[in-house]
Amino acid sequence: MKKIVIIGANSFQNPLILKAKERGYETHVFAWKDGSVGEQTADYFYPVSIVERETILEKCREIAPAAVASIGSDLAMLTVNYVAEQLGLTGNSMECTRLSTNKYEMRRAFRKAGIPVPEFALVHRGVTPEDLQQLTLPVIVKPTDRSGSRGVTRLESWDGLWGAVEEAVENSFEKRAIVEECLCGEEYSCECISCRGQHHCLAMTKKYTTGAPHFIETGHLEPAGLLADVAERAREAVFQGLDALKVTDGASHGEFMVNEEGEIRLIEIGARMGGDCIGSDLVPLSTGYDYVDMVLRIALGEDPSFDKIQKPKGAVCIRFIFTQKDLELLQRLQREVPEKICFVSEIEPFGSHPVTDSSTRYGYFIAAFDSIEEKEEYMDHETIH
Repeated sequence: MKKIVIIGANSFQNPLILKAKERGYETHVFAWKDGSVGEQTADYFYPVSIVERETILEKCREIAPAAVASIGSDLAMLTVNYVAEQLGLTGNSMECTRLSTNKYEMRRAFRKAGIPVPEFALVHRGVTPEDLQQLTLPVIVKPTDRSGSRGVTRLESWDGLWGAVEEAVENSFEKRAIVEECLCGEEYSCECISCRGQHHCLAMTKKYTTGAPHFIETGHLEPAGLLADVAERAREAVFQGLDALKVTDGASHGEFMVNEEGEIRLIEIGARMGGDCIGSDLVPLSTGYDYVDMVLRIALGEDPSFDKIQKPKGAVCIRFIFTQKDLELLQRLQREVPEKICFVSEIEPFGSHPVTDSSTRYGYFIAAFDSIEEKEEYMDHETIH
């Protein structure tokens, strides 16, 4: 039986494990042992942290997999692409990995390619406002190498600079942060698949957040509802960004902003699926494409299939649980239109811990409607923040 190595075992990685098994592959999964679902669904589970790439590589030489893959994690992709390169398997280059997992290097690559980016600066602990005179308030402070809204703060004045940088650096693996001028507008993302340097846009996603100061995602919606010309210009900008980052193979999640004038500004691109179930659930439900299967096929050196596995839904959203109001919305939907609920996660007790980033939200649910109008009937703008 052919074997596949998967890096990561949490609920966002589990669809890849299940897809590989569905296609008849023996799954070998590496992750820190913490009770994640993939520990049980994998054929073979190895309690090794996903950052221990030399240990994983050594074991993979014994396993001799046909592919190594992951979805939805920048940290996992560091190991995926390293192991794939060492074993001669399909993956993005380590140069691509460096550029696409570090926000500072990404900004530099975009600027070098002529892609408009906000003014930015690399900072360490102890930075002062005088060191950032080239930047205009408001600014965003974020770690150079984390995702999931960890350590992200918007500053309207320089008074909170020290604390914001301290938090960002503390959340950074390399202990560095980036400060950049804020972009104004609505946030979206472009979900893509690339094969041997050819990029394909699968879906556009509308993002909802808590807003300043930390911008934690509260929900996502597909289709995004962009005007056709705006969507086309966004697709072109994201493809240009993918080329600048040297992305050739696999999934990608390109975040961008559209201002009141309809101008497109790239925020960042992850050379992996969008997290928050965007790639694994929202894209298949809203487009009919089997996105996880595409990732698997490309890792195996195959061409992705663009056959639709199901009829696309007119409006698909994921809603995260922050408050009692969110839970009441879920309960109402379960009573009135239970057939619209696709999935409900385990929901933790309110107040059991503070919600500081995406990993500390209390739970979520996914709903699919036949149209935007039907979605708005049950989930208006006040119920998706």
